[in-house]
Amino acid sequence: MTVGEKQPETGTETPPDVLDGPFSTRQLLRIDEALRLADRTTGLVFSVFVGGLDEPIREHAERLHRQLAEPDRSVLIAVSPNQRQLEIVTGRYARKRVPDTYAKIAALSMVAAFGGGDLAGGIIQGLDQLSRYAGRG
Repeated sequence: MTVGEKQPETGTETPPDVLDGPFSTRQLLRIDEALRLADRTTGLVFSVFVGGLDEPIREHAERLHRQLAEPDRSVLIAVSPNQRQLEIVTGRYARKRVPDTYAKIAALSMVAAFGGGDLAGGIIQGLDQLSRYAGRG
C-alpha cells in the first residue's frame, strides 16, 4: 500500500476467483497435493486446467499446454465439466513415459469418476494413474 491509497473497508473485499470454482478448499488442497506428488515422483510437470475450452477442444488444450513453463516435460489434464470434455496433453519427453494408450486408460477412469459426480476425485485418480505409468524419473 502506498501513502494516500485508500484502504478497503473491512468485509468488502472480493474473494479470489478460485473460490468461485467447482472445488471446496479441501478438494483444492487434495488436488494440489496430488500434483506435487506426481511431479516429485516422476520428474515430469503435471498441470490441471478446469474451465471452458474453445472449439476445437483438442487444439485449445494443446495451446494451453504450449504455454506451460516446460511443455516438453509436461502433462496437462484439461477438463471442461460444462462441455463434458476431457483432454490429456503430453509433451515430447513426457509422451515417451506416458504413451497415448496409458493416457486413454487414465482418461476412462477419470470419466467414470466424473460421471459419478466426483470431479476432484477423478482428477486425483487420473494424476495418480498417470504418475504411476510414468514411473520414477
